[in-house]
Amino acid sequence: MTVSVLVVDDSGFFRKRLTEILTASGQIEVVGAATNGREGVELAEKLRPDVITMDYEMPVMDGISAVRLIMKKHPTPVLMFSSLTYEGARVTLDALEAGAVDFLPKNFEEIARDTSQLQKILIDRILDVAGSKPSGRSAAPVARPAAPRHGVSRPAAPQPPERPARPVTRDRSAPVQPEPTREPETPRRPSRKAAPRHYSVVAIGTSTGGPVALQKVLAALPASFPAPIVLVQHMPASFTPAFAERLNKLCRIQVKQAEDGDILKPGHALLAPGGKQMMIENRGGQARVRILPGDERLNYKPCVDVTFGSLARSFPAKTLGVILTGMGADGKEGCRMMKQSGSVVWSQDEKSSVIYGMPMAVAKAGLSDEILPLDEVGPRLVEGVS
Repeated sequence: MTVSVLVVDDSGFFRKRLTEILTASGQIEVVGAATNGREGVELAEKLRPDVITMDYEMPVMDGISAVRLIMKKHPTPVLMFSSLTYEGARVTLDALEAGAVDFLPKNFEEIARDTSQLQKILIDRILDVAGSKPSGRSAAPVARPAAPRHGVSRPAAPQPPERPARPVTRDRSAPVQPEPTREPETPRRPSRKAAPRHYSVVAIGTSTGGPVALQKVLAALPASFPAPIVLVQHMPASFTPAFAERLNKLCRIQVKQAEDGDILKPGHALLAPGGKQMMIENRGGQARVRILPGDERLNYKPCVDVTFGSLARSFPAKTLGVILTGMGADGKEGCRMMKQSGSVVWSQDEKSSVIYGMPMAVAKAGLSDEILPLDEVGPRLVEGVS
C-alpha cells in the first residue's frame, strides 16, 4: 500500500530533492507541495495525506502554527525538518508539543553519509510515522505545578493527540544479550494494587513521542520525590541540553543533562546526553554516572539497553525501569536484565503510545510488571515509590 505525503517547505530545491528521494522508493507518493504553512494547512485539508513533512521557518505562516491548525482541522502525522542547533532544538521541541510526531535534520549530510543510506532513513521514517494516526481530539495540556519552582512563567505544554499506533516489527535496537527462543505472544495487564516499595533508582527509556511523554510524567512528580531518576531519550547531541533545560523549567524536580561523575540524588533527574552512552556505577554505596563515547556498533546513542543493563548490574532488585513510547525495541534487553536481577519493569500501553514499538517489545517478551496509560505513569510513580 502506497503512503501519500504532502511536502511543506519554502525551499524549491528541498521540495524537489525530497520528492525525488521519496518517490524513488515505490512505497511513497508525494501528492502535493506547499511553499508556506498556510498553503500546507489548506492542502492538508484538501488532499488528506497520510504524512506531512514540515519545515519551521517559512513566510506567511511558520511550521509550528501550521502544525497546530492541522491538528485542529484534520489531525495528520507530521514529520518536522529542523536544524541541529540549540535554537533548532528549541523550535523542534515546540513543534513536538504542538503535535508533530517526529523530526529529522534538514541538512541531508547530517542524516546519512551516502545517498542509499539517506533514502533508507527517510523512507523508513515516513513509513513509521504513517502508522501513528492522530485522533481529532484537541490536545490536552500537560499537568503543571501551581507555582513553577524556577519562577519561569510560560504556557503549559500541550500533549499531542492520541494516535492509534502501527505495531513496529522491525527491531533496530542493539541487543545486550541473547534473548530466549520463546516469548509470550500477548502481554498481560497486572494489577496496580501493589504496595509502595523502595527503589535505589527509577530509569525511564523512550524514543518517538518521548519528549512530550517525559514532560507529562515528570511534571506529575513532587520536588520531594524519594528516588533518583535517569532518563534515556533518543535525541541528537545538540538537542539534549535544550530538552533538559525545558524539563527543568516545567517540573518541580531538578532536571539536568548528565555529566561524567554526576552523583544520583533523590528528586533529581539526569538526562543522557545525545550522541553518547550513559552508564551507572555503584561503588561503595554511591551511584555515579559514567558518560562514554557513542559506540558506532550501536544504532542508538544514547541506548536504553546500555543504561538499563548497567543498572541491572549496579542495583539488582532495586531498580524500577519504565519504557515509554518509541520506535523499534531498544530497552527490551535492558529490561530483561533488570527482571533477571529481580527489579521491576513498567511499560506504556498501546492506546496512549505515539508509536507502540519499544513498550510493545517489552510487553510481548513478558517483562512488564505493569502496563499503564501515559496519564497514569506519573501518579503511579508518586504512589508506588517509597
